[in-house]
Amino acid sequence: MTHHTSHGTGRAASRRRLRTGAALGLALCATVAAGCSSTGGAPESSDEGSGAGTADTPRATIAMITHEVPGDTFWDLIRKGAEAAAAKDNIELRYSADPEAPNQANLVQSAIDSKVDGIAITLAKPDAMAPAVEAATAAGIPVVAFNSGYDSWKDQGVQQYFGQDETIAGEAAGARLTTDGAKKTLCIIQEQGQVALESRCAGVTKGFTGGSTEILNVNSKDMPSVEATITAKLQQDPSIDHIVALGAPIALTAVQSKANAGSDATVVTFDTNSALVDAIKSGDVAWAIDQQPYLQGYLAVDSLWLYLNNGNTIGGGTPVLTGPAFIDSSNIDAIADYAQNGTR
Repeated sequence: MTHHTSHGTGRAASRRRLRTGAALGLALCATVAAGCSSTGGAPESSDEGSGAGTADTPRATIAMITHEVPGDTFWDLIRKGAEAAAAKDNIELRYSADPEAPNQANLVQSAIDSKVDGIAITLAKPDAMAPAVEAATAAGIPVVAFNSGYDSWKDQGVQQYFGQDETIAGEAAGARLTTDGAKKTLCIIQEQGQVALESRCAGVTKGFTGGSTEILNVNSKDMPSVEATITAKLQQDPSIDHIVALGAPIALTAVQSKANAGSDATVVTFDTNSALVDAIKSGDVAWAIDQQPYLQGYLAVDSLWLYLNNGNTIGGGTPVLTGPAFIDSSNIDAIADYAQNGTR
């Protein structure tokens, strides 16, 4: 279980005060410039990942509660985006995570009990999280979802959602595999029962019309076993010519497994980190689907600030899509500088 608080302490005297005027207007302009760019990355001139000043709005506390698996660097990008928005918006950000849904739900209840002003949550296992979300909304705490829960957020009474349609992303990956000439693909799910991951592989299976897709379940909490399982599968079935990973650490492990097995399979993936960017540059990974995690974290916090201070919501009741987009050798150089900064 992970807990993290950024940018000091303090609470707003008035939790949901609506404020207008020049200060909010300037901060809104900064939000558009820094948070909603087409790349989702941060201005190079800023050490914090955002060039904006601090909003002159009441201090507020936001809890961000995710299903992060310890060691998965994807979540570093989420947190950097959230921390950049918190610094700009005069927010105390309390980050916590647990990959087990009952424990994640308990973290939500703890946030409710501490009377936070807003909650940003991932819904990787939405049925298990539903009672906690209901308790938060019943307590009058606005809740937004991001990254996971595309198909369930609205039914749970969540205000806004920031992420990608994982089925569409999977179908796009499948279509590209067909174009690439793949014949036998292996789609690796690193957390069984996680709806976003299962939707990705279901989309790959639907979108890939050039051959067959097989699903392989592994446990990302035990990366040595992941490497061994993928290696054994490639040794068992040399007809596998493409490996579809659903996260950068799994993709990088698949590269090693491929070498272990003496396989010629091409590795592709969803999601990135700085090491994955280097792997695309070197050709070890052919391409990645990017959902812009930095932007997801940024918008989750910033949207709650907008709601608390001006009653705004984003998306008009529909999801705000941050992906999918392909990163490959044709555009990797444009991403690499942001990856070095830890924001892509």
